[in-house]
Parts: sequence; C-alpha cells; structure tokens
Amino acid sequence: MGAYRERDKAYVNIALIAVNVMVFLLFELIGDTEDTMFMMKHGAVYEPLVVMRGEYYRLLTSMFLHFGASHLMNNMLVLFVLGERMEQVLGHVKYFFFYMASGIFANIISIVVHMEKGYAAVSAGASGAIFGVVGGLVYVVAVNHGQLDGLTNRQLGFMILLTLYHGFTATGIDNWAHIGGLISGFILSILLYRRPRAARGFYMEE
Repeated sequence: MGAYRERDKAYVNIALIAVNVMVFLLFELIGDTEDTMFMMKHGAVYEPLVVMRGEYYRLLTSMFLHFGASHLMNNMLVLFVLGERMEQVLGHVKYFFFYMASGIFANIISIVVHMEKGYAAVSAGASGAIFGVVGGLVYVVAVNHGQLDGLTNRQLGFMILLTLYHGFTATGIDNWAHIGGLISGFILSILLYRRPRAARGFYMEE
C-alpha cells in the first residue's frame, strides 16, 4: 500500500491573492483603477519612467495592480487554481521567490520588446507572474511523465493557446508580459524544482 501524506496549505499563494485584493480595494477607495494616469501614478509600469528615470520599483509594484474588477477576478481565479499546485511542489519559500521573479522578469521582457518596437504603454497586473506559474507547471508536469494530480500538459497547452489568442486578438493586453512570464517560469522551474525520490521509481507490491 502507498502512504498518503496530507498536502501543506498553500499559505504563500493565499497571501498573494489577499494582497492583490486588498491593494485593489484600497485603490478603488482613493481613485479609479481603470484610469490609466491614476494607475501610472501609483506604480504601474511605463517604460520611460522605468528606463529613463530609474523607477525600477515599478517592476514589482505593477504586479499587484489591476485595471478594474474583472481583470483582478480573472487573474486571481487562475492563480488560486494553479498557484496552489506550484507552491505544493516547490515549497513555500521557493514558490514565493519563483512567483516574484517570474513577474519581474516578465515585466523586463515586456519593456525590452516595447522599446525595440518603439512604443510605450502603461501596464499592470499579476498575469506575468501567473504565466510564470503556468510555464513552471509545464516543466513540472513534463518531468512527471505528462501528468500531475490530474493536470496534464495538454490542458496547460490549451489554456496557453486560448489566452494568447485572446490577447493577440484583443486590445489593451500586454502579450509580451505573458510570453515573458511563460519563459521565465519554465526556466526558473528547471532551476528550482526537484522531483521527490518516491516519484522517480515508485512501485507497489501486494
């Protein structure tokens, strides 16, 4: 018989969701989260301010800002479902580092691409970090023979394609932050994730 171990609660993921929600509610009280200038003033990414004025803190603060309730709810729903699994396989400390690094690298990649294309945009949201979680899970699922607790790479791939398709056919979506998050999360997962020993050669006898 195989031993069953109760999973740790995803405390970090829950805390990240709570912070996102509290920041949104606070900013709704003092202003309008769908106002571009208001969001830029309060920490959203805007390439000239980051690159020319050295306001690098925006790479971090923008991860906790959202343009309206639907933006927040969509991101938090995905984070609630997938972030829990990533925290359980990485552990609390590694997951926190993974999430923050994915979001920051996603913002950096987005800024670099926008500068190469010669335009600037105000951007904010947790989606870069969330796509980092998706990219990380792609690697984790792959090294676990294509499945992890019912989650498969086919499901992840469908979600990625659907989201990117929506992003490229709609306006006002920072697709390069999504792509940057996917790449960053996949690479960070290679560096941080280690398969449990039991998963490497697991068998049962009767």
